[in-house]
Amino acid sequence: MAEQYVHPLGVKRVGSSYTIATRMLRHEDMNGSDRLFGGRLMEWIDDAAGIAARRHAGCSITTVAVDTLEFKHPAFLNDIITIEAWVTHVERTSMEVRVDTYVENCATGERNMINHAYLTEVCIDENGKPMPVPYGLVARTTEEHAECEASRKRADLRRMRRREGI
Repeated sequence: MAEQYVHPLGVKRVGSSYTIATRMLRHEDMNGSDRLFGGRLMEWIDDAAGIAARRHAGCSITTVAVDTLEFKHPAFLNDIITIEAWVTHVERTSMEVRVDTYVENCATGERNMINHAYLTEVCIDENGKPMPVPYGLVARTTEEHAECEASRKRADLRRMRRREGI
């Protein structure tokens, strides 16, 4: 088994990376079917993940992977979109960030999940090369512990897919 990396500046709580973005959909966000354009949402997801990762690491980061991104619910013109992101796992140079996206019904306050995704963000130095994440991650709540445990399994699956070329 590999030796555990010790992060030089200690640890931060999951909540320290928590990021929330809210947007109202405009004409330029729509696709040809008058629904939210998936590519626009992917841009917003990447932005939220990057902000969460940077809040955690305190240094420059870059996105290296996006795990499953399924669209479960449509969104339309003038709908309100909420995007929530937080760091779920930290390795030596990388962080996994979960991003959940919801569409809100303003009349009822009900939120429907559009999707959730996991992105891998890597800390980079001034030359754009991977560098160690300065802070580890500590989970405090039952939900945070469960997410952290699941993130280790996802990290193992990502490593397996890379080794097998899939």
